[in-house]
Amino acid sequence: MLKKTVKISVLYDFYNQLLTEKQRDIVDLYYNQDLSLGEIAEELDVSRQAVYDMLKRTERILYQYEEKLNLIKLANIKNKRILNILDGIIDLENELNSIPSSRQLTKQIFRIKDELYKVLND
Repeated sequence: MLKKTVKISVLYDFYNQLLTEKQRDIVDLYYNQDLSLGEIAEELDVSRQAVYDMLKRTERILYQYEEKLNLIKLANIKNKRILNILDGIIDLENELNSIPSSRQLTKQIFRIKDELYKVLND
């Protein structure tokens, strides 16, 4: 269940703006705020079955969005490539640290690494 919760939360992060307000509310309340179906039904003044049906329908929609748009897959590929670049830069930095006259190059590598970390964290 935890794996599904994480997957839906990630899908929600990427695609929530494509959902209706009611769909967003129900997914947020159930997966992010950990309310039960009964609690959500009470809060939204609808039946528990209506919440369940909307939740299942919205989950299917989120999976369909990823199947068609692949935003999560593309983000993972991008992040993996950036991490590979960072590994290469760190290797170069370590080699340069063993050379006494490499101070300027080391500063330049630090700036490049800093920019890559910013891209990863955006």
